[in-house]
Order: sequence, then C-alpha cells, then structure tokens
Amino acid sequence: MVAWALADLVMVVHFGVLLFLVVGGFLAWRTPWLIYPHVAMAAWGLLVVLFPVACPLTWLENTFRVAAGRPELTSGFIDTYLDGVLYPESAAGTVQLVVGLAVAASWAGFCLRRRAAHAAPHRTEACR
Repeated sequence: MVAWALADLVMVVHFGVLLFLVVGGFLAWRTPWLIYPHVAMAAWGLLVVLFPVACPLTWLENTFRVAAGRPELTSGFIDTYLDGVLYPESAAGTVQLVVGLAVAASWAGFCLRRRAAHAAPHRTEACR
C-alpha cells in the first residue's frame, strides 16, 4: 500500500516537474532566482528529447510500481500519461516545439525585464 502511494506521489511530482518546465521561466519574471532551476530543467528536458536518457523520476516510479505489484511503465512517463491522452501521439513533435518556444519566450521576457529594471533609474523612498 505504501509503495502504491509512493508510485502515485512520484507520478504527481513528475507532472509538476513538466509543468515547471513549461512555466518556470515565466515564474522567474516575478521570482528571479527561479531562472537557475528552470535553466537546469530545460537542459535536462532537451537532453531527454535529443538522447535516449532515462529519467530518474520514471525509474523511481517504476521501482515503487514493482514493489506494489503493479507493472512498470513500458514506454516512459510522457508516452504513458501524455501522448495520446492530452494530445494525439502524432502531435508529439509539435508539442515539443511549442514547449521549446514557450521556454525561449519566457527567457527572452526574463532578460528584457531584467535589463529594463537595471536600466531604469532607482526610485527614491518617497516614490515607492
């Protein structure tokens, strides 16, 4: 029972990580330190897309699934929970492109906002 719950918890965390991949750069507009974990997440995402690298979260979920007597994910997290569920399997390349464009747009916006903040004259205490 505990292993079953842990497998489900890892699945939920995995969804959270993928959500952070998509929106983390935009969150960094308000919380600038988030750009660092977002860059790391984007690098990992690119690595997984370009090379056959196993995701440690998928491995961890499979470990708990086996301990709970459930079958392992046969084709990975995204192929199991997203492809053919949230979008047609044939659109996987398009989804990857859209995610990449969202990341690039969030980083461009982050850089523009940071540059504007540094270029603007500092407001005095009375102006705040």
